[in-house]
Amino acid sequence: MSTTNWKNTTWWPLALVSAIALQAVAAMAAEDQVDQLLRQAQQAARKGEWEAAVRFIDQAIDERSDDANLYRARGDVHAAKADHAAATADYDAAIKLAPDQADLFDRRGSEQFKQGKITASIADFDRFLALRPEQEPAHWKRGISYYYAGRFDDGCKQFEGYQNVDGNDVENAVWRFLCMARRDGIEKARADILPIRRDGRVPMMEIYALYRGDATPADVLKRATADDNVTPEQRTAQLFYAHLYLGLYYEVTGDADRAAEHLRAAEQQKIAHYMWDVAHVHAARLAEKK
Repeated sequence: MSTTNWKNTTWWPLALVSAIALQAVAAMAAEDQVDQLLRQAQQAARKGEWEAAVRFIDQAIDERSDDANLYRARGDVHAAKADHAAATADYDAAIKLAPDQADLFDRRGSEQFKQGKITASIADFDRFLALRPEQEPAHWKRGISYYYAGRFDDGCKQFEGYQNVDGNDVENAVWRFLCMARRDGIEKARADILPIRRDGRVPMMEIYALYRGDATPADVLKRATADDNVTPEQRTAQLFYAHLYLGLYYEVTGDADRAAEHLRAAEQQKIAHYMWDVAHVHAARLAEKK
């Protein structure tokens, strides 16, 4: 039994205050360290140093393992370096910590699609839109997933809704055409193709004319390669979209060999856009059928 005079308690509140103060200082130091690690990760990511960025975020998670934003940040880095399985795992962890953060489901849905997990991508996009219903008309990614899931009615509705978001997007008209063609046939899809006034991207208007029945595949490729006054990046993008939509056109019109040829060509024109992943997933699905 201690012989301390418990009536004389002046010392222990001071000790408690000191302990609390030390804990607060330690928490602030940890916070500062996490923020510093995140800044270092961002700097590394801007340089394309993905592994270094991941290591910095790993250290931040060691300091604050209950922060969903850290897992999301690491997932974004994994997604940027095309490690889709690792990105999905990080978004899983973030969702467990913050199930009401809608964007996490959207991110994970995109990564699911890139792995060819079409049904899982739709489930995540649906959960995102349940939390952000105002985003539903604009969610063309879900429309593409619907197409690959064979849900052509839902795909048509999705792309018809997007027409109210952007009435000059040839890609939207084409994907709705593809859904309609699978459901109702080429002639019906062609007769009811969504109206496009002007899509300024080369060679989008030629692609639109092809699907409408007013141009040939040769016209699309000619336009994609006609202008010499473009950057290498612009040329790559033009060739990518030309080959992607030629491949999809040949497939829906029944020429499987030419479809595969153009989709492989699109895959070789690497661009930093979700549509490249669409080409990659499609090419992989064709390869599986052989």
